[in-house]
Amino acid sequence: MIYDYIIKNYKSGDPIFLNDLPYESKDYLRQQMKRLTDEGKLERLYNGIYYLSYSTILGTKGKMSIDRYIDKKYLNASGNTIGYITGLQLANMYGFTSQNPSCYEICSNEATTKQRKQNIDGNTIIVYQPTTKITEKNKSALQFLDLMSVIDKYSELEKEELTKKLRNYVEKNKVDFKQVKKFLPLYPDKVYRNIYEGGLMNELV
Repeated sequence: MIYDYIIKNYKSGDPIFLNDLPYESKDYLRQQMKRLTDEGKLERLYNGIYYLSYSTILGTKGKMSIDRYIDKKYLNASGNTIGYITGLQLANMYGFTSQNPSCYEICSNEATTKQRKQNIDGNTIIVYQPTTKITEKNKSALQFLDLMSVIDKYSELEKEELTKKLRNYVEKNKVDFKQVKKFLPLYPDKVYRNIYEGGLMNELV
C-alpha cells in the first residue's frame, strides 16, 4: 500500500513528490493520494506535491518544511547537485551582511527561464537560471562567483574584515580557483574587480 511506503520513507514535513513514488499506474496513484488526503493522512501542497499530516508540540497543524522542499526540488534532486543558494540570502548566511532576506534565492538547473518567482505556502522563492550547468565539481566556484557579483552591493564589512571573511568562505566551501578562472568570463567585469578588491587576486592568478 502506498501509505505504508510513505510512512517508511518520509518524515513529518518532508515534501512528497508524486513522481518519486512507485506506481503501476499514475491514475491509480493519484486516486490513492486523493483518498489519503480526504482521510486526513496527507496534506496536498499543490498539484503533485504532498506531505504527511501531523501536529506540532503546540497542537497546531504542521507544515511542510520549505528548506527540505527547496533542497529536494532545486539543490539536490535524486542525490545529484543541481543548484545552490545565491543573492542576499547567501551573503547573509556567511555574515557579509546583517540584512535579512525576504525571500529564498536559488540558482538551479531546474530553472527554465532566466528568473522565476513562485510562492510556496507563504514563502517567496526566486529561481535563477545558472550561467552554465551546475555540477558537484563546479558548484562551489559558481556560487563564489555569484557571491562576488553582489558582494559590493551587500557587504557591510571594512576591507580587512571582508578579506578575512572571504578567505574563510573560500576555505569552508573548498572553492577551486581553477574552476573560478574557467567560468569567470561568463560573469560581468565587476566580478573580477570585486575579487581584486576583496584581496583574493593571489588565488586567482
